[in-house]
Amino acid sequence: MRHGHLAGGHPMTDDKPERRRSTKAVRRLVLEIVGWVLLLAGLAALFLPGPGLLLMVAGLAVLAEQYEWAERRLEPVKVMAYKAAADGVQTWPRIIASCSGAIALGAIGVYWGVRPDAPDWWPLRESWWLIGGWGTGATLILSAVIALGFIVYSFRTFRGIPDPEGAAERAAREDD
Repeated sequence: MRHGHLAGGHPMTDDKPERRRSTKAVRRLVLEIVGWVLLLAGLAALFLPGPGLLLMVAGLAVLAEQYEWAERRLEPVKVMAYKAAADGVQTWPRIIASCSGAIALGAIGVYWGVRPDAPDWWPLRESWWLIGGWGTGATLILSAVIALGFIVYSFRTFRGIPDPEGAAERAAREDD
């Protein structure tokens, strides 16, 4: 084999560093997109049905790999999420209300997916009734499953302990 050529006669190219750089760039772009989508979905879910604080924590955790501002905001949001979780399982009425809300959200998701005909009182075109079909319904069902899972986690972790807020703060900081 001649110097500078591979067995097939093609010049040798060492494009591994270039390939690594492009892989890193693609990975960074994907993580950034995922982080921002999770963060924005979390902000929206604070007002819409869904696990808003959990999505915000996930988005900030992804963005914290690349941005110092996200890293600084991650722990306070995480503490807030854990405190809300601890607070939500301290009384039976709260537990029942949370579970009922999650189950209702899942039921709405199923209803949305089935997409029955628009009712007579619907003022817009029928095509605007329950936009998204199973795509939207599935996200509502997924939100319900996540919420129920988080309720179970919160119940097992924070129910019946003397200082639930302190435990929530410790749990959030231990998670780092």
